[in-house]
Amino acid sequence: MSDGEHRPGRLAVIGWPVFHSRSPAMQNAAIAALGLSGFTYQHVPAPPELFPEILTALPAAGFVGANVTVPHKHVALAMAASVTPAARAIGAANSLSFDAAGAIAADNTDAPGMIAAIGRDLAGESAMILGAGGTARAAAWALREAGATVSIWNRTPERARALAEDLDVEVVARPRPATILVNTTTVGMDERTSVQAALTSFAMDSDALSSYEQVVDFVYSAAPTALLTEGRRLGLATVDGLQILVAQGVLSFKQWTGRVAPLEVMRRAAEGALDG
Repeated sequence: MSDGEHRPGRLAVIGWPVFHSRSPAMQNAAIAALGLSGFTYQHVPAPPELFPEILTALPAAGFVGANVTVPHKHVALAMAASVTPAARAIGAANSLSFDAAGAIAADNTDAPGMIAAIGRDLAGESAMILGAGGTARAAAWALREAGATVSIWNRTPERARALAEDLDVEVVARPRPATILVNTTTVGMDERTSVQAALTSFAMDSDALSSYEQVVDFVYSAAPTALLTEGRRLGLATVDGLQILVAQGVLSFKQWTGRVAPLEVMRRAAEGALDG
C-alpha cells in the first residue's frame, strides 16, 4: 500500500494456537498512543484446515491487515496476489495487507525486525544460526542480505543442509565461533530449562558461548531464557524474542497505518501482557 491508501479498519494476528500472542496488546497500545480512530487489533484463531477460508473472508469483515503466525506463514504467501522480494525469498509471509477489493499483499517483517533489534552494522560480520525451520530461514536470509557470513547448525543435519543449499550459506557439524549467535529453536521456551540443559542441546558449553559477542534468542517469555541468562553472565550483548516481536510489529504497523509506531509503548505493553 502507498501512503495514500491506509484505510482504517480491523487488524489481527492469525494462528493456531494464537491466544498466547502479545501482538494485540502492543498493537492496540500503539493505536491508542497515536489516537488513531477506526483501527482495532485482535486474535483470530484459525485451524489449518480452515485457514484459507478464514483468510479469504477477512476483508469483507472489515479487516485491512493481519499478522500471520505458525503454522500459516507458507499458505499465506501462496494465497497472496502480490509478494515482496523478501517474503518470496524467505518462502513465508507474516504481514498481510488487504486492498479495497480484498486482494492480499504479503510481506515478511520477521527478517528486517530481527536486523533492527540487533542494532548494529552486520557487513563483514559472522553469524551462527541454531535451527533450520522457518524462523531460521528468515534469519539466515536477513543476515546474509545484511552482509554477514552465515552458518547453520541443526540437530537434524539434513534439514540444515537443505536450508544452507537453498540460501547459499554454510552448514556446520557443530556451532562455531562467530560475532552473533542466533537461536531460532524452541529450546528455552520452557522456563524450567537450565543453562546446562540448553547449552547441551546446542552441543555447546559456556566456554563456547563466550566466543560470541552477541546472543539473539527468538524465544520470548516473562523471564530471560537460559541462553540469554548465561550470555548476560558472560558479559555478552543480548537480544530477546520480545525485542524482535516488537521490532517486526513496528514495521507491520507502518504498513497498515502509514504512521511510525511508538516502539517503547509497544514494548511496555508486550511486557505487561507477558507478566499478566
